[in-house]
Amino acid sequence: MISANNITLRVGKKALFEDVNIKFTEGNCYGIIGANGAGKSTFLKILSGQLEPTNGEIAITPGERLSFLQQDQSKYDEYPVLDTVIMGNARLYEIMKEKDAIYAKEDFTDEDGIKASELEGEFATMNGWEAESDAAALLNGLGIDTELHDKSVKDLVGPEKVKVLLAQALFGNPDILLLDEPTNHLDLDAIAWLEEFLINFENTVIVVSHDRYFLNKVCTQIADIDYGKIQLYAGNYDFWYESSQLIIRQMKEANKKKEEKIKELQEFISRFSANASKSKQATSRKRALEKIQLDEIKPSSRKYPYIDFRPNREIGNEVLAVEGLSKTIDGEKVLDNLTFTLGHDDKVAFVGSNELAKTVLFKILIGEMEPDEGTYKWGITTSQAYFPKDFGEEFDSDYTITEWLTQYSENKDVTYVRGFLGRMLFGGEDGVKRLKVLSGGEKVRCLLSKMMISGANVLLFDEPTNHLDMESITSLNNGMIKFPGVLLFTSRDHQIVQTTANRIMEIVPGGKLIDKITTYDEYLANDEMARKRHTYTVQTEEED
Repeated sequence: MISANNITLRVGKKALFEDVNIKFTEGNCYGIIGANGAGKSTFLKILSGQLEPTNGEIAITPGERLSFLQQDQSKYDEYPVLDTVIMGNARLYEIMKEKDAIYAKEDFTDEDGIKASELEGEFATMNGWEAESDAAALLNGLGIDTELHDKSVKDLVGPEKVKVLLAQALFGNPDILLLDEPTNHLDLDAIAWLEEFLINFENTVIVVSHDRYFLNKVCTQIADIDYGKIQLYAGNYDFWYESSQLIIRQMKEANKKKEEKIKELQEFISRFSANASKSKQATSRKRALEKIQLDEIKPSSRKYPYIDFRPNREIGNEVLAVEGLSKTIDGEKVLDNLTFTLGHDDKVAFVGSNELAKTVLFKILIGEMEPDEGTYKWGITTSQAYFPKDFGEEFDSDYTITEWLTQYSENKDVTYVRGFLGRMLFGGEDGVKRLKVLSGGEKVRCLLSKMMISGANVLLFDEPTNHLDMESITSLNNGMIKFPGVLLFTSRDHQIVQTTANRIMEIVPGGKLIDKITTYDEYLANDEMARKRHTYTVQTEEED
């Protein structure tokens, strides 16, 4: 068990947390939620000991081991992948290295033998002999192939490094597991594996995530941070939402009844206070009136942007024709003879572990990259707007937000342009913010403003939820569902894919395309059945 006792954290004069008391118990998975800036990641740092609170203390049951997901991807660059995972249990890794050092001695003494024996005993107690196989199983589950296990971490690409750090946090069955945005940079297969791991994990998990589907799948409790306090709710994210809304409705209904009672008492007092025969009753009602207290209903600190993509022109039947599209990058064939057509009702989610292939396809379709072979043709009624995964160059200028967005608008009126920014929570003086000082989330909201103001009837999104808080993701999800045009998108957000897409295209290793008109959950179910059939066939052949 881990508990926060009277935790207060002040940043300057502002109190981020004020007298927070909460216990996290064994067997539960707690989802930490709250608006951007509420202090979710900060609270995890306090729990893990990386950050000292202004007041209060964190208490952990004696003897329990705490593990947390490291955020510095380059911290273990010089270490082998397998060793990095085992470092998740610091004491076990220390014993392994100490043993190796003793056995490597040329002048092995009796004292060395006694020490080695003690270490071997502790090593066995900690299941040290299974350490390498356990670490390898975690890596394989997350999609890190066995041939990479002996390489240095620096030889891996960014998403692979994230998986190694996640495997490190999960290693060795920690008593308390803290995960800050564990699904970031994970492909959908790795997220599904992590979900199953956490569902079967029997100790304490505390996780910060913007992935609603993930929180619904793994969480047994939700800890909601709002106005410097943390309120605990039983159940997953959807239960939290229903419960919090129910509490607000109940408080409003109770206040309405109290207000009616107040009005009734005030009318009686006003009518009969000067009446001698009714004076005692009036006095009694004054006392009753003084006792009635309305419940304070604080509005949530959460803010939802208004995302509404409205095409300027209705789309025709001919949208996109792709014929024999191929592309090789650095010797790897990422797209191999892709052929498909899109109709005016298609909302297509591109899935698969090869993120480069999906990004390359989008860049080709939007005209930023040329294919090696093949052709594509957009219909004459179409207009496209594109959300790139890497948008750093877009904001490398001295423009203000308003100046930047105006260049993409047919209507150059400042009030018109600022209306789109206002929908994305850029109010007042935010319009004169310089692009270079914007946060990741602010840049994404700018790009969404650009897509809204474009009036395009075909939208291409390459991982648009990166950097967004849950409120913005929810609004984007709703905007994509309502959009009357054609969508092509990639996303690690399961709920967006499931609720938006009516067609799934998977680019498999080697660059081939699987194209199915189906929902995402149906696609996954069929894919799982196919894998099971394949496994059964292989086993049967081996038995024969």
